[in-house]
Amino acid sequence: MKIIVVIPAYNESLSVAAVVTAVRPLADEVIVVDDGSSDNTASLALSAGARVLQHLVNLGYGAALISGSHEALARGADIIVHFDADGQFEPSQISAVTAPIVNNQVEVVFGSRFLGEVVNISWLRLITLKLAIYFTWFLSGIKLTDAHNGFRATSRAAWQKMKLHQSRMAFSSEIVDEVARQKLHYQEVPVKVRYTTYSRAHSQQGSWPALKIIKDIFWNKFLS
Repeated sequence: MKIIVVIPAYNESLSVAAVVTAVRPLADEVIVVDDGSSDNTASLALSAGARVLQHLVNLGYGAALISGSHEALARGADIIVHFDADGQFEPSQISAVTAPIVNNQVEVVFGSRFLGEVVNISWLRLITLKLAIYFTWFLSGIKLTDAHNGFRATSRAAWQKMKLHQSRMAFSSEIVDEVARQKLHYQEVPVKVRYTTYSRAHSQQGSWPALKIIKDIFWNKFLS
């Protein structure tokens, strides 16, 4: 199976090259989506060996993943892995996240820091993540242990079935909602998430505008 890792990146010049370098031996290809960065994220990712897509302006986390995942499909991906650019995930765990799909057990895999390990998380982030579990459960009917983890994998067929539109952080809830709507088989696997001063400052999940996420989700689900 061809595994392609998609990495959304916005002003990640301090970390993206190291992340790409670490991920490349563990995947068939790496696609970095430079989401309107004002620094040299794109050139550094390219030099590290990634295929780079560029948004001319910042469109958001979800938009970057949608662009990158469509490109992965066009390049023949059997499995698409979503991975962050700030270094908070462990590249060595890509095989664990993709294994249930490789073995034809499920179609979608969600990484869970609460089944695995979370290092140096702030109390505010912890509360927000725990509330997100119940919010996502209410909307989708799926109760995950970690509803907003950016480390996930989907099969080619699963991605093609899902209708994803959220351009920003609400994408993480929307993909769970689509798994429920399409009745896709899914599984959570333990992963490690390590927060550093850099990742807290630069992660696209760094400071969630929680009310904006809720508004986006409700608009897409009930009003659009």
